[in-house]
Amino acid sequence: MNRLRQLKVEGRPIVNAWLSLGSGYAAESIAHQGFDAATVDCQHGMIGFETAIAMLQAISSTDAIPLVRPSALVPSEIMRFLDAGAYGVICPMISTADDAAQLVAACRYPPDGSRSFGPARGLLYGGADYRDGANRELLVLGMIETREGLDNLEEILAVPSLDGIYVGPNDLSLALGYRPENESSVPEVADAIELVRRRTVETGKIAGIFCSNGASAAMRVAQGFDLVTPGNDAALLRGAMRDAVNASRA
Repeated sequence: MNRLRQLKVEGRPIVNAWLSLGSGYAAESIAHQGFDAATVDCQHGMIGFETAIAMLQAISSTDAIPLVRPSALVPSEIMRFLDAGAYGVICPMISTADDAAQLVAACRYPPDGSRSFGPARGLLYGGADYRDGANRELLVLGMIETREGLDNLEEILAVPSLDGIYVGPNDLSLALGYRPENESSVPEVADAIELVRRRTVETGKIAGIFCSNGASAAMRVAQGFDLVTPGNDAALLRGAMRDAVNASRA
């Protein structure tokens, strides 16, 4: 079972690690810190497919649910990550209902979609009954991060089997004509993010968002988001190392 679904039902926040460093050891170390999920970022992360497999294997040694962000809405790539054992997808740049429908189709076996059968490592992670439960258990989240996506929010949310929306605040800020910021104080951006959260939750789907740090993630949970990502590994590493250097020189 995908326990992220149960956390949603119980109204408990889903805390998601964001992995951009191409390292199985780093992925394993981070996933052991109590995260509910860990996402391998193959869009902006420094990660190739073989390294992504090693990271998924590392995450699978922990209680965190392994997720992947593909480079784009490329069905063959998405299917390959699912075959490699990802238990969900956070897909960037979902701007239309057709985009969302293509994403869902790539993640669901017929008759619900068009995913090709060959789960390979998915069987090792999900178990011998993987085929029977895959359409039910795998999470499909589309990222809203364009003006077009914002304009088409209602149509996107209406796509069957789309499990939720993940806000990309930096790109959404850019799309609306402002500086890229995770926690923008610009009213237009803040209002857009709140609109996405409210309508996603009202439709019973998972509302997720990327955050700068733990304090910002807590703020988003209080706002009503279901899934929060408290920064990525590279940024957190830089901050920790900078603090260590400054403390050493104090």
